[in-house]
Amino acid sequence: MTTTDRKPRVLSGIQPTSDSFHLGNYLGALRQWVALQDTADAFYCVVDLHAITVDHDPKVLHERSRVSAAQLLALGLDPERCTLFVQSQVPEHPMLGWILGCETGFGEASRMTQFKDKSSKQERTTVGLFTYPVLQAADILLYQTDQVPVGEDQRQHLELSRDLAIRFNGTYGRTFTVPDPYIVKETATIKDLTDPAKKMSKTSSTPKGCLYLLDEPNQMRKKIKGAVTDSDAEVRFDPENKPGLSNLMNIYTALGNTTFEKLEAEYAGRGYGDFKGDLAEVVADSIGPIATRTKEFLADKAELDRILERGAEKARIVASRTLAKAYKKVGFFAPAAL
Repeated sequence: MTTTDRKPRVLSGIQPTSDSFHLGNYLGALRQWVALQDTADAFYCVVDLHAITVDHDPKVLHERSRVSAAQLLALGLDPERCTLFVQSQVPEHPMLGWILGCETGFGEASRMTQFKDKSSKQERTTVGLFTYPVLQAADILLYQTDQVPVGEDQRQHLELSRDLAIRFNGTYGRTFTVPDPYIVKETATIKDLTDPAKKMSKTSSTPKGCLYLLDEPNQMRKKIKGAVTDSDAEVRFDPENKPGLSNLMNIYTALGNTTFEKLEAEYAGRGYGDFKGDLAEVVADSIGPIATRTKEFLADKAELDRILERGAEKARIVASRTLAKAYKKVGFFAPAAL
């Protein structure tokens, strides 16, 4: 295979900070991860190093990392078609993170908007949270990543990764691939079911507002049927005046292979009861099997751990080469085999 024929390398990660991913994670990113296995040399990691920038229970974190990996496999990630691993199993990440931290200006790090947002919500702000974007840059640059799937909330962090790659290459000679953003096909942001002014999140003010991938089907149905709409019973896509209903229509079109126009025609004169009832079944049928497959992977934890170990071994082949190159460029001794 020639250089021009080589598949672009893609890297993305997700934090194990909840017992389950939610529908927003799936439609906004994880579904695209599965599709990218066909067109890219894909590296995906459960970023547990990032997860300890907030208070955590070690046992819970360990289990959540395993459950996160099981969900990714259940969604369709194939260890034969991608490299799936847990971040802490590849020690080159924090090792490169230190080097990049020494290339990052204090002002650059302090301008990261996510740090400002997250630190304002915590009683204790750590240095780890402050340097989070630098470790994220190490995650990306370590694999000579060509493209990084990003949403608007991560674009600033990718720009830092690009700046650090260009700066390091300019100072020490070409070492890192400068990553480009991979803009996924336009996907609607899924909103909280009880407060459509907010994005769906694990930190929802009420459990009813977040639709988790590991919810039981009846829980999913109940949440959809109880979702906030409005007093006007007309099924019409109008995010400004009907944000709750429009959010449900976004979910319907994403999972039901339909369009807003078809939904408006199908439910003309029928009201919200029929609409919500049908959507509840679409959600349960589409998302329900994920929980079943996740449980199957978790039933054999030894095999699941072996899958992750093999993924980490594959990741380290690439990561160790990049780290050795960076060590040599800055004047370090070659890292010892780990």
